[in-house]
Amino acid sequence: MHTGKLSVRQKAGFGICDLGGNLFFTAMGFWSLNYLTDTALLSAAAAGLAVMVGKIWDAVTDPMMGYLSDRTRSRLGRRRPYMLFGAIPLALAMWFFFTAPTGLSEGSLFAWATLAVCFLNTAYTVVNIPYSSLTPELTKDYHERTSLNGYRFAFAIFGTILGAAIVLPIVTAFPARRAGYSIAGLVMGATMAVTALITFFSVREPKQTADDLPKEGFFASYLSVFKNRAYLILAGSYALNILAINFLQGILVYYCKYVYRNEGLTMPAMVALLVVAMAFIPVSVAVAKKIGKRLTYQLGLGTLGVVCLAMFALGQALGPAFFFGAMGFGGAGLGFTFVAPWAMVPDVAEYDAITTGERKEGAYYGMWTFVSKLGQALSLGLTGLILAIAGYVADAEQVPAVLVAIRFLLGPIPAVAFAGAVALLSRYPLTEKAYAELVKTARDR
Repeated sequence: MHTGKLSVRQKAGFGICDLGGNLFFTAMGFWSLNYLTDTALLSAAAAGLAVMVGKIWDAVTDPMMGYLSDRTRSRLGRRRPYMLFGAIPLALAMWFFFTAPTGLSEGSLFAWATLAVCFLNTAYTVVNIPYSSLTPELTKDYHERTSLNGYRFAFAIFGTILGAAIVLPIVTAFPARRAGYSIAGLVMGATMAVTALITFFSVREPKQTADDLPKEGFFASYLSVFKNRAYLILAGSYALNILAINFLQGILVYYCKYVYRNEGLTMPAMVALLVVAMAFIPVSVAVAKKIGKRLTYQLGLGTLGVVCLAMFALGQALGPAFFFGAMGFGGAGLGFTFVAPWAMVPDVAEYDAITTGERKEGAYYGMWTFVSKLGQALSLGLTGLILAIAGYVADAEQVPAVLVAIRFLLGPIPAVAFAGAVALLSRYPLTEKAYAELVKTARDR
């Protein structure tokens, strides 16, 4: 493990994998529900349930993958073998999900959608959990971890822009939307596989001996995670963050299509949001060094909450010009929420390693994605259910109740989740000073 600075090549080589990772996150967040309802022609309630079941399954497999990678010994390391051998299955799973079958009954289509989401999420877990678990192993330096994650999320934002920008142009380039989505899934899957392989060949893990591997069993490992108060606060706030973001992602295309009656606004709006977010990532890294990671994260969450409420109150009346302005302002807040939480996870994992003498990064990242994906599952499932209750009908003039539901899903509902995350973070104890004292104590032993 490096104790000090990493080279730009090391940071970039590590970070590029999250280009594909966030392309996946964006494609599933922005497009999966709308794809299932308006192209695969699954009912809104069934589509939301299929995605929710898939995400719950995904959340369950994350801790298992973390436990497995913690205990893996190979000449390639603990984490990198999974990135190598999981890249191609991930590409195929992405293509499979976005290639909807025809001629199925509602029940059969629901079964296909559920299995396809589960298959895709499992393939993503095999690559992503070991990748994320590399972070605390590459450097112990408190600020260098922020910088490392700054590179990671610069690539992540670019992947998010790709996920937002390329899907609709590819889909509309084909006479049939089904064929367009299938090609889009293939392109995205190939991108995800290539970026994972680039990281595999670009980074090296520190050597681990048998004595370095955790000795605890599965349940004991995760029980120790739940004893870490700082981690519980951080993971809970991040789950609320992801819950809110997925409400926004899942409903945005519906908002443009049915409130503004212009589906074409979706892509430029998402790109505007993400370009501004990318610009603010290095700003957030600099700000975090001045005021701390926790407060930086809270500022981003608070900004997003205010934007949600403004969109609910004024978005429909003031029209697309206000909408694009709000998306740009929200991008600043989003940029502040990318790096900070991921730079805080290695700190709490290192705290556990120092106090227990065992390195369980996989357990921490497995549980981290477990709680965040529960947030994803809940938001997407509730979105489909709320739309169904309101009377949503695909590709039709929506009744007023549906338009109100769409506005609430873009406004007050995610705003409450953002506010809850800000409040929870106020109890987070692991500041830079506390972390430095912990490391010093460990060195003096």
